[in-house]
Amino acid sequence: MPHAPRLQFSLLEESDARFILELVNEPGWLRHIGDRNIHDLVAAAGYISKGPAASHAKHGFGLDRVSLASTGEPLGICGLLQREYLDAPDIGYAFLQAHAGRGFASEAAQAVVDHARQNLSLRKLYALTSPDNLASMRVLEKCGFVFVKLLKSPADVAPSRLFQIVF
Repeated sequence: MPHAPRLQFSLLEESDARFILELVNEPGWLRHIGDRNIHDLVAAAGYISKGPAASHAKHGFGLDRVSLASTGEPLGICGLLQREYLDAPDIGYAFLQAHAGRGFASEAAQAVVDHARQNLSLRKLYALTSPDNLASMRVLEKCGFVFVKLLKSPADVAPSRLFQIVF
């Protein structure tokens, strides 16, 4: 698991369904990531089992719950995803709007980058952002990612900005 001073990373579990339901319906998620049609606790639990939990089982990594180390309060999610159209994992993160502007996304993303390099021995990582997600781009640049190109994935309507970091 990644490690950061103020943060605690843990596997997402079915008991996190209420938190995930809130997160995936936040305005920032809907605008920059998209509506995943998760509107009840059953769908949120399904998202966890078919997404992050399945990724951990298949790849040994996935999106993790990020909580405040001092209280255990869930702040967001951060981790690695393996998309079939990319030749290396990409980093993903999303945080509750109530915790924006406090450096949690940068701290969590840097911890995941460090973990990928040091513990998973990965040679490179990607990151995808919507073209207008300036806050996310700042997080990526702080972590050492550089913009590569606009990329239209098979599932997306509009292109995303593709970033990369090579170790």
